Amino acid sequence: MSLFEKLFGRKKSASTAAGQPVAEQTIAAPDDEDEDVGAAGWEAIDAALHPLYGDQQPAHYGTVLSYRLGGQDPLQGISVYKREEPVRHWHYITYGFSELYDKESEDPAISGWGFELTFRLRVDAFEAQPPTWPLNFLQNLARYVFQSGRVFNEGDYMNANGPIAVDEDTALVAIAFVQDPELSAIDTPNGALRFLQVVGVTEDESFAQKQWNTLGVMEVFAPHMPLYATDLKRQSLMQIESVRQQVQAGAEREGSNTGYLLVDQLACELSKAESDTQAVKLTLGAAQVPTVLSLLPYRLRFKNHFGLIGKGIQVWLKSAERCDVAQNDEEISIFLSDEVVDAICTTLPAKQGTYQFAAWDGLSIEVKPTYIRDQDGNVVNTVGE
Repeated sequence: MSLFEKLFGRKKSASTAAGQPVAEQTIAAPDDEDEDVGAAGWEAIDAALHPLYGDQQPAHYGTVLSYRLGGQDPLQGISVYKREEPVRHWHYITYGFSELYDKESEDPAISGWGFELTFRLRVDAFEAQPPTWPLNFLQNLARYVFQSGRVFNEGDYMNANGPIAVDEDTALVAIAFVQDPELSAIDTPNGALRFLQVVGVTEDESFAQKQWNTLGVMEVFAPHMPLYATDLKRQSLMQIESVRQQVQAGAEREGSNTGYLLVDQLACELSKAESDTQAVKLTLGAAQVPTVLSLLPYRLRFKNHFGLIGKGIQVWLKSAERCDVAQNDEEISIFLSDEVVDAICTTLPAKQGTYQFAAWDGLSIEVKPTYIRDQDGNVVNTVGE
């Protein structure tokens, strides 16, 4: 089960989850069905698309029941255009993150959430209608925003914990957000909005974004991914030696912009060491260890903090000349020297046990097995035993 299924109960039927197709160029009426209400925001989006598509009539998919009236789909609609160049693909554009009708939000400078999403899906040949799974996909992203209040920004990434397209054989299991390469930010009567494009990426590509930064990695990918069109059939670009070298060089040069990780198996205990100094025992799950070790040096060696965030606990690893630990009501800070960081990264295994380090006898790290469960709660794999 993917992250989107867990959060939103994704259904495989596009007609249920993403609305029924409506007539091309049809604009869904506002909730009060007042035909005199203008659609200035909607018209501004259409105007931004006109230089690209002229009089092409897109396939448009609108919602049957408004989200405000209890419907499941936050977006008013999604339009899809055909593109032949530079590669054959469908171009999906959302309507509903911004204010399409009257101005309602308090910020006059920003329209709604301040963006609309786009998605480009590469295809070998055009069918009569575009694939419908991206409609579910984009509506699920909208549910995340509308339910959490958290907006997407250029450079963000998200793991899907499964294929981005349900029932498709694809290596793309995560997404990144970039500015749509052909759609600049626009001003509308309801405020400004940006066009953020969702791009499907593989697991190791997503990890590269964490180890360096999303926009740097995507810039390296750009020559191999025209207009950042998502190709479900492609393999990881990290398999290309020149790409891998450029990404590694970027991380070595600039470090990682991943400031923290959400960690399931996290605990931290403070005590007195034999020398009567403060000691700390950090507990991690075995499945989390490789990611922590891969990111830690690219944060602390650049004098940037690195956070581990668990349920009711925050542990911040910080670069310092002298090792120490401090605690307040909100977090625990562990100060690590470069020598200790090197010792952790070179000797800590992803295997059950408690490990100590000669460079600082006040630190111990316990690694516990991680149990991988299916959607019914059954253990299907164990990491670190």
